[in-house]
Amino acid sequence: MSDSSQNSPRPVSIVTVLALMGCFGVFLLVVYYGYSKTTPPAAYAVAPEKLPEDLAWKATSASKAAVLAEIRATAQKQASSYAWVDQKAGVVQLPITRAMELIVQENGARK
Repeated sequence: MSDSSQNSPRPVSIVTVLALMGCFGVFLLVVYYGYSKTTPPAAYAVAPEKLPEDLAWKATSASKAAVLAEIRATAQKQASSYAWVDQKAGVVQLPITRAMELIVQENGARK
């Protein structure tokens, strides 16, 4: 027993098919250009002596290592010394070990 009140499916127009294919094509172009390989960064493509001063540290592995060592030394010095951060506001820099001791004392006093 078939239901005669049910409509048969309408055929899809060629304009709709072409529009969908066009949208898919545009999507593929966006994906292709979005994920295509790009040129290497300037620091690796240019000779070290021709780089601007702010990118010169990226030129060689030795210069990168020297900059990294300098950053680590500065961080170690800051982590192990006392200094004023903002004297007017009363903000100081403490060694990490001393700061941890103060936090333990403060939290121990609350209990």
